[in-house]
Amino acid sequence: MEDSHDIPRHIAIIMDGNGRWANARGLPRVEGHRAGAKSVKSAVETCQQLGVEYLTLYAFSSENWKRPKKEVDALMNLLEKFLREKLPDMLKQNVRFHSIGRHDLLPEKCRRQIEQASADTQNNTGLNLILALSYGSREEITDAARAIATKAAAGEIDPADIDNELFANHLYTSQFPDPDLLIRTSGELRISNFLLWQISYSEIVISTKNWPDFRDADLRAAVEEYTRRHRRFGTV
Repeated sequence: MEDSHDIPRHIAIIMDGNGRWANARGLPRVEGHRAGAKSVKSAVETCQQLGVEYLTLYAFSSENWKRPKKEVDALMNLLEKFLREKLPDMLKQNVRFHSIGRHDLLPEKCRRQIEQASADTQNNTGLNLILALSYGSREEITDAARAIATKAAAGEIDPADIDNELFANHLYTSQFPDPDLLIRTSGELRISNFLLWQISYSEIVISTKNWPDFRDADLRAAVEEYTRRHRRFGTV
């Protein structure tokens, strides 16, 4: 396989470091999340300029529900406000919005904004922006296994026919290609229960910057690093 200098079709980002960014400045943690929203805007614009087709952002994990209620409530308010205020921009910029995760756990006002943004942008043909909300990869895999087992018990699926493709078609991400590039900010060297199935062959780039400081030049540098990688997919 020749070295690829293509732009990644799908970039996934673990947006880490909002709280540390705020703590370093003596600010409440919620201010870090507000600052992080500006980096989301920057990432969307840069991906559009580069020709990236899919951008998945780890916005709120299933484990984040364990955080203090005050912080969780603030995050939900920011999420609802972000979707409401950015919907006109997504329509103008031809961005199609998606969300993955256990949305039944989200507040009703957030679910309404997710549904509206998804419905209003469904005919857009530009960048696919995917927010992982109340998302955990183990939960996703468990949900897929449960759905397949239910169909098998009903006689709709022959267990002998279960393969990688069938399983992937029962994941939240069934309509999206797997990420080519996974970026994590804040220098942490963990996957944190994010897209465990989907990133089997993703290239990984770690940035030491906290998410609120991660902007256009940093994303372009990560993509440049990706273009220098030799993706073997198990071959030589």
